[in-house]
Amino acid sequence: MAATIGRAGSRSRPLVGITASVHGSRIAAMANRLALWRAGAASVRITVDAPFPIERLDALVVGGGDDIDASLYGESARPHIRIDPDRDRLELLALDRAARLGLPVLGICRGSQMINVHRGGSLHVDIHEVYEEAPHMRTVLPRKRIRIEPDSRLYRILGIAECRVNALHHQSVDRVGDGLRVVARERAGIVQGIEAPAEPFLIGVQWHPEYLIADSRQQALFRRLVVTAMGEAPLDEIAGVAPAQ
Repeated sequence: MAATIGRAGSRSRPLVGITASVHGSRIAAMANRLALWRAGAASVRITVDAPFPIERLDALVVGGGDDIDASLYGESARPHIRIDPDRDRLELLALDRAARLGLPVLGICRGSQMINVHRGGSLHVDIHEVYEEAPHMRTVLPRKRIRIEPDSRLYRILGIAECRVNALHHQSVDRVGDGLRVVARERAGIVQGIEAPAEPFLIGVQWHPEYLIADSRQQALFRRLVVTAMGEAPLDEIAGVAPAQ
């Protein structure tokens, strides 16, 4: 799954950058690369130690990992929470450049939160301090039920109003950033999906679709990202289900 040339020249597959921590999970990296390869794209891992020109990408995935520095959205840092300020700066800059270039962007878990912070939004530093009735759940298996707004792009991609997803987070979107809307929540009210209606593809999901490799609906997120990166018109039935009327 070697990376191709990208926007700077001819390529057989669109090139998607995946941001990650320097010491990020190899399993997560492999899962994202596999999902993108199956969707028709090549990929390149982007870290502080291994940067890559955003101008050469066709799309961007802002991946999962450590928490975001709370000072970026006006909150106090917690001493027991691990942060990576260098990665924060890398991703904010990547999102700036992606916006200028009009690249499609998918945020996964931390990446969804980073999209929100980049747009001026804030986060709940610890969801269980706010949503006391929310179950304490941490699993790569699809155990958490969420509901998706039927008039959203996320719904048109997944083709379903309710589904089960995995959960590997303890933070979530609080105040929504400029130009974004909440398009998915779990029963307790925790935000599970955001998107920018005015953009061709700027979506953040709080779960990890890369781990749900057998779920064709979840893999449709990667397919739509790649389709958009190729400059093709969005396919509202990409998941095999017609959009709501």
